[in-house]
Amino acid sequence: MTTLLLVRHGLTALTGPVLAGRTPGVHLSEAGRAQAAALAGRIAGVRLDAIVSSPLERCQETALAVAEGRGMDVQTDERFVECGYGAWTGRPLAELAKEPLWQVVQAHPSAVTFPEGESLTVMQHRAVTAVREWNQRLGGKGVYLACSHGDVIKAIVADALGLHLDHFQRITADPAALTVIRYAPLRPFVLRLNDMGELQLPEDSEEKDGGEKLTGSDAAVGGGPGTT
Repeated sequence: MTTLLLVRHGLTALTGPVLAGRTPGVHLSEAGRAQAAALAGRIAGVRLDAIVSSPLERCQETALAVAEGRGMDVQTDERFVECGYGAWTGRPLAELAKEPLWQVVQAHPSAVTFPEGESLTVMQHRAVTAVREWNQRLGGKGVYLACSHGDVIKAIVADALGLHLDHFQRITADPAALTVIRYAPLRPFVLRLNDMGELQLPEDSEEKDGGEKLTGSDAAVGGGPGTT
């Protein structure tokens, strides 16, 4: 089962008041750098086969904080980039909240294409496609980290949970928070969501006989035995 560690970038000066989008030159703030360093410590005990990032500076800097302590390179994948907010990019969120489209973003995001920008459905498709291709590239025992952006992470999680994109606003992705998804042959499992604690991955708990699953399923009945 391939395991994906999804990380949102750390704080920037624009995080919160402004929709930074794909604005170039948005770097981690001092608090964001501290968050990235803390993230590296929280997952220090987890083996990583690859570290992948959105091309935007705030994600690259967050991913690099993890990579430096491991002697690894950060691989850039454009498909993990922030949603293309088009004409909304760089505008204050308080101002955008007065736009008629804002309510559609909240209640019916699958219908939204941002002015001069990208649709949320296209964003989800390219991000989920990237995940599936990295899963295939790294194989069933692969563990990798992908550093991306709030809406992108929420869209990937919605897909993993089998939720329609219109429900993705129910998911939270805070700066430097960690979401862990394990992709099994039959379905994904969301192991952690928007987590700020230390990470220790559970062992695969498959019952096997000659390499085959005895139950014919990858989900435990009754909730499973846990990790202790």
